[in-house]
Amino acid sequence: MSKQVKYTKSHEWVSVDESGMATVGISDYAQGALGDVVFVELPAIGAIAKATGEIAVVESVKAASDIYSPVSGEVIEVNAALQGAPDLINSSPLGEGWLYRLKLSNPAELDGLLDETAYAAICA
Repeated sequence: MSKQVKYTKSHEWVSVDESGMATVGISDYAQGALGDVVFVELPAIGAIAKATGEIAVVESVKAASDIYSPVSGEVIEVNAALQGAPDLINSSPLGEGWLYRLKLSNPAELDGLLDETAYAAICA
């Protein structure tokens, strides 16, 4: 079974597994616009993410960009590999370059996000 990926207009993605754990990252479009990622500031484990609230920062050779949480919940894991290899965001934005995982507090928020087709349309 493949996980369904949902997107925000600000270029974050989220996929949710059967247990209700959400994995969040930035889209391929976003990493391409940022350029080479050189640093990532991740949220603290236990932090409470609010949908559309600032949660992380990604810095590239071009600029620093705030990352907004697509959904609300408690951060339960961060991608520690990004501390030593932030370029994973460039090479695998929807895979090894994920940012953090959280336990959803309001699964209904997913309904307000974009599917792949709608997201592709805003990137065009």
